[in-house]
Amino acid sequence: MSLRSGQVAERAGVNVETLRYYERRGLIAAPVRSLGGHRTYSEDTVALLRVIKAAQRLGFTLDEVAELLDAGSRRHPPPDLRTRAVAKIEEIEQRMTDLATIRASLQQVVDARCDSLTGCTCVDCPIPYADLARTGGATP
Repeated sequence: MSLRSGQVAERAGVNVETLRYYERRGLIAAPVRSLGGHRTYSEDTVALLRVIKAAQRLGFTLDEVAELLDAGSRRHPPPDLRTRAVAKIEEIEQRMTDLATIRASLQQVVDARCDSLTGCTCVDCPIPYADLARTGGATP
């Protein structure tokens, strides 16, 4: 069964531009052209697009997805997905730690009732660059 670009995009939950972008990146094979010049894809393309989107939802970048897909198609040992998943979990945990730090800093700003990034009038301003703004950006 051959599908046109719009049909593939709709079934995979992407837009046609995403489909073409993935094509240019080599994530999906170039389509066959119909006699009328229309791009036609197989149902397998829909499944592959769904796999790509699922991998992205798991936090893998398109480069990482491309590497995983490429390794599988070249018949050499693919990168260990489990190892990559463990590394991705560690990366996410670090981002969560960073976000918690940012949240705590923002909460200090809210609690101190800071009113300006450069000219805050609160007492014990937690914004570290408030002093830099007062001195014109010079550091000691």
